Amino acid sequence: MNELIWIFISALLVNNFTLSMFLGLCPFLGVSAQLQTAFRLGLANIFVMVITALASYALNTWVLIHAPYLRLISFIIVIASAVQFVEMAIKKLSPELFKALGIFLPLITTNCAILGLALFSTNKGYGFLEGLIYAIGAGLGVTLALVLLAGVREETRILQIPRLVRGAALNLIIAGIISLAFMGFAGLFG
Repeated sequence: MNELIWIFISALLVNNFTLSMFLGLCPFLGVSAQLQTAFRLGLANIFVMVITALASYALNTWVLIHAPYLRLISFIIVIASAVQFVEMAIKKLSPELFKALGIFLPLITTNCAILGLALFSTNKGYGFLEGLIYAIGAGLGVTLALVLLAGVREETRILQIPRLVRGAALNLIIAGIISLAFMGFAGLFG
């Protein structure tokens, strides 16, 4: 049980995909302007990560035993299929969210955090339960990063910030400070 808790906390805080490993920065910087949109994209990421983790476990355990060179392309196909399903569901259930996410929803397919999850979990030799816990922790970690940046960005809209720093520069400064804060978790669990 302690092993599962450590896998979860590690993926969520210590080795956060976005803030510690710098994976998935495109949606992190692009969709984090509004808190609600960032949270919903985070939920979509969690869903795709869980599906990817389960499928990568199944592929790695039963299908790719004698063909490890097909791992990468197999994982990409699984991710693309899961994202297509999420995209169709969001378009049907919430057209306004679909419009708000814009190009970033299909870009989940090329989100390196999701591909990294599939590769890391199989390289670490995680079984079914460990892979599932790892995916949930990593997905919640990406969602946490999105929501934190979106919350701070919403607060900065009401502040008097010099023009030189506004926009991308301010977003990168905020992301760097949040990332430094998350690096401190490595010392707590070290």
